[in-house]
Amino acid sequence: MSRVLITGGSGFIGTNLVDYHLKNGDIVCSLDNVEPRNKGHNPYYKKVNLLHKEGILKAFKEFQPDYIYHLAARTDLNGAAEQDYLANTVGLENVIECCNQLPQLKRVVFSSSRLVCKIGYSPKNYEDYCPTTAYGYSKVYGEKIIKEMPGRNWSWCIVRPTSIWGPWFSVPYRNFFNAVQKGVYFHPMNLKVLKSFGYVGNTVYQLANLMEASLEKVNKKTFYLGDYDPIDVYPFAKLIAHEFGSRDPFQIPIFFLISLAKIGDIFQKFGFSAPLTSFRLSNLNTPMLHDLHDLQGVIGPLPYDLKSGIKETVLWMKGEK
Repeated sequence: MSRVLITGGSGFIGTNLVDYHLKNGDIVCSLDNVEPRNKGHNPYYKKVNLLHKEGILKAFKEFQPDYIYHLAARTDLNGAAEQDYLANTVGLENVIECCNQLPQLKRVVFSSSRLVCKIGYSPKNYEDYCPTTAYGYSKVYGEKIIKEMPGRNWSWCIVRPTSIWGPWFSVPYRNFFNAVQKGVYFHPMNLKVLKSFGYVGNTVYQLANLMEASLEKVNKKTFYLGDYDPIDVYPFAKLIAHEFGSRDPFQIPIFFLISLAKIGDIFQKFGFSAPLTSFRLSNLNTPMLHDLHDLQGVIGPLPYDLKSGIKETVLWMKGEK
């Protein structure tokens, strides 16, 4: 039994991680600035703002964690400048300073983002950055803050979640599942798109095992989080449709999707929501592959295959309604 503290415990991955450690019999504290999306987690929740160092320190010292997952961050892409993402930089510095005042702390897992590089870019190494958004830049700066820390009494590693999906998810992958269920997802005809995705049940298993792995395997290292084998988007969508009992998604010519996306751009320009824009279409069509062999070498086999992950997710979605 360990004392596990999770910042961002009300988020998607955080919610699943709280569940994982509670089922494991650990003593859990969840810190966030919003209430838990799983109301069963209310007894373990404390409201904390990353920009208020005194509040963080108070919560840390009261709980005295053995292990900390730092998942809390501003993650949307709506900010125009790095100043909009102070939670990811100043907030991170606050967390690190507070960690240094916990003599019993053993390890911290810091969550970064795959968007430290633009979609489709294959970095040469973990110091090869190529962000295109203010959010991505804030995460690059955050990684540098962590890597440039002076020596600590606790070990650490950085994780970059890929496209994670599963129970308790929201935008954008919840929208994808909804579109497939309703029969309104359209895939470009004859286009094979491979992407590094991850079922959240596997993701929290990976996180927990990174926390427990031997020092030489993880300390001061960076890992992408995701299922080891990439998914092909159209067969993935078909499996989701079959689990819902829906028809197979339509495949339509790419030029038609481009036309629809341009119409969506016009709607978006005037402040209206559009299901398809040129930006979203580009993301859909662009392969997104990450090398997870180093993570696989540390973690080994995962508990869920693709079909079982989809089944668990669809059951959760049906139960939520």
